[in-house]
Amino acid sequence: QVQLVESGGGLVQAGGSLRLSCAASGRTVSTLAMGWFRQAPGKEREFVVRITRSGGTTYYADSVKGRFTISRDNAKNTVYLQMNSLKPEDTAVYYCAARGAAVTTNPLKYDYWGQGTQVTVSP
Repeated sequence: QVQLVESGGGLVQAGGSLRLSCAASGRTVSTLAMGWFRQAPGKEREFVVRITRSGGTTYYADSVKGRFTISRDNAKNTVYLQMNSLKPEDTAVYYCAARGAAVTTNPLKYDYWGQGTQVTVSP
């Protein structure tokens, strides 16, 4: 069983930065395809970024491309989401997710989810 724990959310002004962490246990992240998703109030959960099991390929949603960066530390079994140039529309609960099969942008295909961490960006 894989457990994911996110941290690093908070309140930041527009233009600021935050780094989210997703610590995994039960399985090494190098064997997992992982993604970050977010959900704003009243909206569906949306894809943000994903990284392949090898860590060699990433794919970003257009809305965050050039501002967000996903990375992975195999030694710490942790995946990070560096968020720069934050905008009020980035406000949401951010979730990391994992699956043992090939990476995907479809949240329905992920098997494991963290509890989420709130990111609030003020104007």
